[in-house]
Amino acid sequence: MEQNINIEELKEKVIEAIKTVYDPEIPINIYELGLIYDVQITAEGDAVILMTLTAPNCPEAMSIPIDVEHKVREIEGIKDAKAIVTFDPPWDRNMMSEAAMLELGFL
Repeated sequence: MEQNINIEELKEKVIEAIKTVYDPEIPINIYELGLIYDVQITAEGDAVILMTLTAPNCPEAMSIPIDVEHKVREIEGIKDAKAIVTFDPPWDRNMMSEAAMLELGFL
């Protein structure tokens, strides 16, 4: 008998885990920075995170997606995690949450 997976509940847990990942150059988590474009959870419990970086030449380009995958895989009910990096659309500071803009002095 297959375990009944609550996709919305898992998605919330994935977002909470993502909020623990920070861009090392900016003291704001990557979710509030607007770097996460989409979070999908499959019926099998796989998480697919579509994300970007603040710049294509970001020195942390390899470590941030790996950190996201690692944190998401730790969630009970998640079988695997894949962070896909895209630069379309390119990130700009208007994608940040109001809290992030306030923290960085943009408001």
